[in-house]
Amino acid sequence: MKRVLQFLEELSENNHKEWFHKNRDWYEESLNKVLFVTEVVMNEIRKFDPEIPAMDPRECLFRIFRDVRFSNDKRPYKTNFGSYIARGGRKSMRAGYYFHVEPGKSFSGGGIYMPPAEPLKAIRLHLNEHAEEFLEIINDQNFKRYYPAMMDHQLKTAPKGFDKNSEYINLLRYQSFAFSTPVADEVWLGGNFMEPIVESFRQLQPIISFLNRAL
Repeated sequence: MKRVLQFLEELSENNHKEWFHKNRDWYEESLNKVLFVTEVVMNEIRKFDPEIPAMDPRECLFRIFRDVRFSNDKRPYKTNFGSYIARGGRKSMRAGYYFHVEPGKSFSGGGIYMPPAEPLKAIRLHLNEHAEEFLEIINDQNFKRYYPAMMDHQLKTAPKGFDKNSEYINLLRYQSFAFSTPVADEVWLGGNFMEPIVESFRQLQPIISFLNRAL
């Protein structure tokens, strides 16, 4: 992955079409490496999560090209590679596993990030009925070693239709049910980077299953 990190580092300093076109072969090399990693990781996940189907890894990998039509930031390229492994790939509305490759900012994790209103309500209803199960999963010692807390996207008040005095209102106010753990550059540069990435996903599987039961 050394060449992938180097490519992204150079891209962050030269984020324009002229440099990208000049280094298109380097991009393709990096892309193919991340596709390979995605496929291997996906096949490892399938050993402990039967919901994940065999897929073309291209269905999981996000495009590097930014949509700048409605953004003040006109840089044409993302400076990371990211793959979302779930039934339906990167366009899925189901909970899944995500890894993000970016020099100094890599992470692995997953869950469901800022879902639309309908699936979010379904998760909240399920959580309201099965909060103890959810809490048991996220408070497990091995789980917390990777994921000490959920991403902090919360409403300030109770969501519509839920009792503000509920014992679990602090959970129900979340708008995302997503977790992440950092991946140091040294991990990608090591000879066995698959193992810690897959293990982080193994710890996440019970919460993925919980969320997808709600959906």
